[in-house]
Amino acid sequence: MTKKILITGATDGIGLETAKRLYSEGHTLLLHGRNAEKLATTERTLANGTGAGLIYTYKADLSRLSEVDSLANVIAKEHDQLDVIINNAGVMRVTETITQDGLDVRFAVNTVAPYLLTKRLLPLMRPASRLVNLSSAAQAPVELDALGGKKRLLEDMQAYAQSKLALTMWNNALAASYGNEGPVFVAVNPGSLLASKMVKEGFGIAGKSLSIGADVLVRAALSEEFAGASGLYFDNDKGQFGPPHPDALNGAKCASIVAGIEELVGRSKP
Repeated sequence: MTKKILITGATDGIGLETAKRLYSEGHTLLLHGRNAEKLATTERTLANGTGAGLIYTYKADLSRLSEVDSLANVIAKEHDQLDVIINNAGVMRVTETITQDGLDVRFAVNTVAPYLLTKRLLPLMRPASRLVNLSSAAQAPVELDALGGKKRLLEDMQAYAQSKLALTMWNNALAASYGNEGPVFVAVNPGSLLASKMVKEGFGIAGKSLSIGADVLVRAALSEEFAGASGLYFDNDKGQFGPPHPDALNGAKCASIVAGIEELVGRSKP
């Protein structure tokens, strides 16, 4: 059975490779990017392939919470159901680290935007639906002041690692909150040092094959292996489910992260 799948950050890297795989299998794809030209190129690339699914494209800058909100509004107007959301978009090394909302851009894009998009689109999802949230092997204890934009000028890797743990923590909090009545929430480390733009710019290396990450994301989106994985963490460096950072297993700490994000989301509303 084909699925309707939203992929953020779908115009390059793991997101694009995953889109190619899913489209070739006939699934309907909602592709997000922040550059209209790259979105158009991605759509043409997929349409010229062997897939038989439908393609919808959506442009939004996930560092701006107002655009995340608008993205959710447009998707909700155009679609009455979603089977899978793959929150893939992420950043690490950037020129401007502070967003228009006054947040560190790593937290804005990697943590807050996927949370807001997920919460807004949950009414389109069923218990059998899945939220695949891209985590990382890099996870560091989250400073709430950094998440909230009060502490600034974090080093790139420090901000990235904190933002990815924060995402893993809200993933687990929502999994616990919705239980069997909600979709599957699973956090996935797609693999360390894959050949993405982020790795090339951040570490100056070519990186390992993107197919490593795309393979596990397709599995997480569709396979029975992940059907009962809500609230779990899959570490693709080890090829198995395993424990994330201990903070992601602490219910009280996860709840504090969600509360901090909710405050930011509420503050951004007009």
